[in-house]
Amino acid sequence: MTKPQDRVVIFDTTLRDGEQSPGATMTHDEKLEIAEMLDAMGVDIIEAGFPIASEGDFEAVRDIAEASKNAVICGLARANFKDIDRCWEAVRHSERPRIHTFIGTSELHRAIPNLTMDEMADKIHETVTHARNLCDNIQWSPMDATRTEHDYLCRVVEIAIKAGATTINIPDTVGYTAPRESADLIRMLLERVPGADTITFATHCHNDLGMATANALAAVEAGARQIECTINGLGERAGNTALEEVVMALKVRNDIMPYTTGIDSTKIMNISRRVADVSGFQVQFNKAVVGKNAFAHESGIHQDGMLKNPQNFEIMRPEDVGLSATNLVMGKHSGRAALRAKLHDLGYDLGDNQLKDVFVRFKELADRKKEVYDDDLVALMRDSGTEADEKLQVKFLRVICGTQAPQSADLVLTVDGVDHMVSAAGDGPVDATFNAVKQIFPHNAHLKLYQVHAVTRGTDAQATVTVRLEEDGRIVSGQSADTDTVVASAKAYVAALNRLIIRRQKTGTDQKEIDYRDAVH
Repeated sequence: MTKPQDRVVIFDTTLRDGEQSPGATMTHDEKLEIAEMLDAMGVDIIEAGFPIASEGDFEAVRDIAEASKNAVICGLARANFKDIDRCWEAVRHSERPRIHTFIGTSELHRAIPNLTMDEMADKIHETVTHARNLCDNIQWSPMDATRTEHDYLCRVVEIAIKAGATTINIPDTVGYTAPRESADLIRMLLERVPGADTITFATHCHNDLGMATANALAAVEAGARQIECTINGLGERAGNTALEEVVMALKVRNDIMPYTTGIDSTKIMNISRRVADVSGFQVQFNKAVVGKNAFAHESGIHQDGMLKNPQNFEIMRPEDVGLSATNLVMGKHSGRAALRAKLHDLGYDLGDNQLKDVFVRFKELADRKKEVYDDDLVALMRDSGTEADEKLQVKFLRVICGTQAPQSADLVLTVDGVDHMVSAAGDGPVDATFNAVKQIFPHNAHLKLYQVHAVTRGTDAQATVTVRLEEDGRIVSGQSADTDTVVASAKAYVAALNRLIIRRQKTGTDQKEIDYRDAVH
């Protein structure tokens, strides 16, 4: 008789911890879109944001809570009544709300609010009790748990359970622990804390030493039944546990890890691409599961083995994560139906109006390229999300470059619907273009990153350009793709400026609170 497999709950914090990556701030509509995709793929709990941080965060959590169909919607709150009340005000609109409250319990983190062990214990009891009086689904986290003294950790976990917490999350806030320690910590809590068998233990790992996935899986083997993770491992510093890695690890190695999740893994690739697009953080080529090279085989021995039997060198099929098994070439003679079918294979289901717009862009691209590959279409979809009502839009660009200086750019930039034309010189065509943009739209943002990636091979390949800007502590990113690298650069730069404008317009944001968010979990 086959033993029933234990269910592992997937808690996604892309919209909260993931968004704390410098420059990864998402717009309101993008957050709602990602939340809808997470819900559709079977994520059990979506941590939608930090409602007290700003009015924008509050509205995003509230709207996600109202729109959610299946997932529990969770908001984050510090250990005070004001935070918890604001969190409840946002998540209560969900059919299945959760309040997640936390406080730093290690010796280092107890010094931040300057509380003694006893004072912190009292605060934990008061705040968890207050949260439980509002909501029957309460998660509590001792921040920096892996560096907290074991006796004290057991003490405060017991207090939180008695106060009404239904999930206890054990964060490895600074990515300090190793797999054996991660497992031992969960076992210790299960053995020593009264009532530990009545609640769910969660694991929340960071990847500073490259062990987030291993630590999370070790915690599950020791008895944790909730994994906190993000799409693409997005997160501050080196990132969080990657959802796609733990889900596929449990699926592929179910022989030694007999646990199941509710995730539809065929939706992984699509949401990975979308999160990369809206966050501005592209996935590294050799990233496990979702990297461009994850299913690529170049050496002759590997290619021969793949032709004979794909299982020789692939432990999972591309289709398992939503990748098309083939890479059929599209061209200028391809029709709308073929484009719709190809995009469906790539994970994009378009309505008629959106398909009409994308088809026009596809034809324009096909006229410039001999062959349009899957990656070209993904880049096309990335650019198709541009909002028509954005404050800044590139309307016309012409550059003069070469060995004879100075290089110059003639630019027409639309600002609030009004066209502005300017010519500017610079050290190369990209510098000249950026100078032209700055003449029309003056700003104090500093260029922190300028990066170019070829989407496909060949001299007619599209280039994806990423631009990251910083202004007064605000970090934003913009991306664009085009067969003309300078045009892509201009559009990426303007996309970053549009995001900066949105950040400027956010109201009610206390910079001290934003700074403290960087220390969360």
